[in-house]
Amino acid sequence: MVLQVSGDQRERLTMSIDRLNQSSDRIKDSRRTVLETEELGVTILEDLHQQRQTLLHAHNKLHGVDDAIDKSKKVITSMSRRISRNKWIVGSVIAALVFAIILIISFKVSH
Repeated sequence: MVLQVSGDQRERLTMSIDRLNQSSDRIKDSRRTVLETEELGVTILEDLHQQRQTLLHAHNKLHGVDDAIDKSKKVITSMSRRISRNKWIVGSVIAALVFAIILIISFKVSH
């Protein structure tokens, strides 16, 4: 009987050792997976940081372009006003000259 109990204990011990080895292998696999996931996470974070920097740089450039467009609009509006004003001035001068020519012609014809 002692040999049977001893054999039974050996079998249990062997099974326990096998389970422990399997558990150790699973833990090693889990650690490997965790490390791979961590590396992937770090890579993703670096990519996201780089993309954020790119977006911030583009955002700043767009603000600069927006400011330049606003200034351009002001210059174009000012030029348009000057063109309108100059047209009125030229039209007024032409009208005054036509009126003066008509006066001169009518004065010459009447005398």
